[in-house]
Formats: sequence, structure tokens, C-alpha cells
Amino acid sequence: MRITVEHLTKRFGSVLANNRLTISFAAGQIHGVLGENGAGKSTLMKLLSGYMQPDEGQILFDGVPSRLCGPADALKAGVGMVHQEPLDVPAFSVLENLLCAAPRGVFSSRRAAQTALLELAERLGFAVDPAARLDQLTIGQRQQIEIMRLLLCGAQVLILDEPTTGITAAQTRALFAALRQIAAEGRTILFVSHKLEEVAELCDTVTVLRNGEVVPPGQLPMPQPQEYLLALMFGDAGASSAVYRPLPAITAPPVWELRQVTVRSGSLQIHDLNHTFAAGRIIGLAGLDGSGQQVLLRLLAGQITPERGQVLVNGRDLTGAGSLAFRQAGIEYLPADRLHDGMIGAFSLTDHFALLQRNGMIVDRRSAEELARQAIADYQIKATPITPIAALSGGNQQRAMLALVPPNARGILAEQPTRGLDVASARAIWGRLQARRDAGCCVVFASPDLDEIMEYSDEVIVCFAGRIGPPMPRALLSSGRLAELIGGVGFEALVEAV
Repeated sequence: MRITVEHLTKRFGSVLANNRLTISFAAGQIHGVLGENGAGKSTLMKLLSGYMQPDEGQILFDGVPSRLCGPADALKAGVGMVHQEPLDVPAFSVLENLLCAAPRGVFSSRRAAQTALLELAERLGFAVDPAARLDQLTIGQRQQIEIMRLLLCGAQVLILDEPTTGITAAQTRALFAALRQIAAEGRTILFVSHKLEEVAELCDTVTVLRNGEVVPPGQLPMPQPQEYLLALMFGDAGASSAVYRPLPAITAPPVWELRQVTVRSGSLQIHDLNHTFAAGRIIGLAGLDGSGQQVLLRLLAGQITPERGQVLVNGRDLTGAGSLAFRQAGIEYLPADRLHDGMIGAFSLTDHFALLQRNGMIVDRRSAEELARQAIADYQIKATPITPIAALSGGNQQRAMLALVPPNARGILAEQPTRGLDVASARAIWGRLQARRDAGCCVVFASPDLDEIMEYSDEVIVCFAGRIGPPMPRALLSSGRLAELIGGVGFEALVEAV
């Protein structure tokens, strides 16, 4: 199905997210959509999938103008979107999510739905348990389930917003193979990504957005030089590179100490954790999905109570004290799912600061707005103090969430801190996290991106099948060695050597 947009415009207050866009996406092809955070990519995709309505212009499917009043209208027209933040019911199982989202008549029975789900999962190379609850799955697994749900509900146009974020290299290869087959069958695929290597490998054409406009007008056939695409996306901003800064000597006491800790989350149990997390360090957690990284982060945030052992924060035993006590001790958790777990989408940055700054029942709105203005300036957030968080791009949401971390935080736990961010935004976030480290904070982060682990970690901890390895200085690791350990090669010897 061919998609055409003509003079499509969308405003959020004074912010012009899409400015008279005119683009056409041919059927039977994979189209890349590039642009820095805030360039208008997500807004355009939400307009095409019915989650938003344009202020001006029109959308045509196979030359016929269409008015989409919601996602159900879009899916009925054959358009489905996989968002950066999964849209599902966490308390439901995989199969229940499929059944409650499917239009009436798509599946003749529960058994038919399960059979179709398993057949598609095998085709895409995804491992799926129809009975598994969504809240027990990783972000990457939930994104995969959304892809399958849309295809099973008849999507002829598949919009994917950063679909490879949080999934393994093997899953990415399987997904790409499936997308090529889907396009060959005549469907249209819009692939939004910040990973230029993926766009070069997968896409037939590319459209670049900057400041809500297409630059240059029209589509570009692939391949294109990476330097040219970066120049279109960022101008001169894409040319800089991150610089690793030497670490100061450690003089402060450790932020966390784990003593003989055993912890369980769902079916995953981690035994006998004895780890120390030093102040003034960035510690990367590397491993395949579900290997224990998220469990460790939630343990360090006080969100999980260990079955035995002690968790010390700044020398105090806070075992089982709960996340509020951990926050009062200076521990902040930045989840991967920004809108579901990190912030309130309908609230503005001013609202969030008001909640954090309140004194009992008293809220100082003027002070909160001033803090929001300062955060917008300091973190270069493309928003106003009263813009709802849900209206921001992924990169601006991440900057806003980091801006809410108190300046005296002792420990920051970040789950995929640059998930869905473009190159410039990711570097900006890491510049802020490195500044926190240099001020004496301990930053512990998990990422599926080995390049990110290698570039920004001072120490690396490998998680494998529910086992947590010892901290290793990044300077002693190579990318190849880290990949081997994540796959279990040499992991046993590493643990036994401690």
C-alpha cells in the first residue's frame, strides 16, 4: 500500500513538530526515516498511525484521502505502529494481549490465535511463551510481541520506531530477514532508527527530517554516504566524538555493598552476590536480555527485597527498606520505559518539579516553574515548562528525566539510558552522566549495545543466565572478549577466578 502525505502540519503550542511535510512511501519497499530527537519523526509516525490528527494537510492511502480518528481506524485501514514504549497490558499474558487488541473476527478461537502467534514467532526467529505475563518480559521482548500482534491483525503498512532497541544481534538478524520478506510480499515498511548502519543494511530509501521539515525535499535512494546523512541530520553537531576522561582516585566510601545477597524476580534467581560499587565510577552491565541486569538494577534501587543477605547504601543497612528509603539515601533509578515507569506523561516538567519540591501539602508552583526553565536551558530540552512530557520526543524525555535527578544524588541506576536516542542526544546524555561521575556519583547502567558499554564504562559487569560476574576494568577488555563472556564463553572461569 502506497502512503502519501501532502502539506502535513502538526503543532504543539508554539512548537512546530511537522511543517507542511510532503512525502510518498511506495509499496513493497523498506523506507528509512532519520533525524535527531525532536526532528518530527515520531510525530509524523503517530499521525500516520492515527494516534494524532494533523492540524493541516492530508494523508492518502493508495491515492485515497483518509481521516484517521484513532489507532483502530488506522489498523482497519491497514496501518500499524510499534512504538518505542510498548503499548500493552502488563498484567495480561502474551496471548491475552493479542486477543484483546485484535479486531473482531480476526481469530476464530483462542487456539487459532495461539497457533498463528507461534507460527509467526518461529518465522521471525522470536522466542515467545503465549502464557507469559507482559510484566515479566523485557522491553525488547515486548516490542517483538507488538510487531507480531500488528502483523497478525492484518497490517499492510508496518511502522517501526527503533525496533532493534533492547533486542539481541540474533533477534535483529531474524527481524531484518522477516522485514525483507514482508516487503517482498507488497507491504510498506517505515523504519525509524538512529542507527545508520541498520538503515544502510536494510532500507531501500531514506527520508531525513530536521526541525520538522524534509531535508533535502523528497526521498534519497540507498545507499548514501554516512557522513552525508549525519550532516543532513545534525549539521556540524554530528561531527564531534565522545572523549573518555581519566578517572580521579577513589577516596569516598562505596555507594553500595552487597553481602551474600540472594534475590529472586519471577523465575530468575541470583545467588550469593558480593559486590561493591565505588563512588566516582560508571559501571556497565552487559548481557543478553533476561540475564539479570534489570534484577540487579532494581535490587540496587530498593525495588526488590532480597531473600537473604544485606544491601548497604553509604554504609547503612537498607535491606528491605523499600525504594523511598533508597531515594532518601540519594539513589535514583532511570527506567527504560520512560512514560510507564519514569514520569507521568500528562504532566509537564513544572508539574514534576512541583511534586519533587513539595513540602507536605504545600506546592510552590513559581519555584517549580523556575526549576523547569533552568532544566530546559541546562539540558537543552526542546519544550516549554508547561509542555506535557508525553508530547516530547524520546531524547527530550530522557533529558527531562535526568534533569529531575537531584544534584546531590549518590547513585544513578540507568536502564538503557540512550534507548531510542540519536547520536547527538546520546552524547549529550553521556556528557551529563560523566559529569555526575566526576562529581562523585556512582552510575550503574545496563545496555544491549556493546559499543556503548565499551565506550562509557569504567568497569564492566557481565550477567549470564542469572549469574553476575565480577567487576572488570574496561581497559582490560576488548569488544570480542566481552561478546564471548556475554555468550558464556569463559564466564565460568572468570567467576571461579574471583
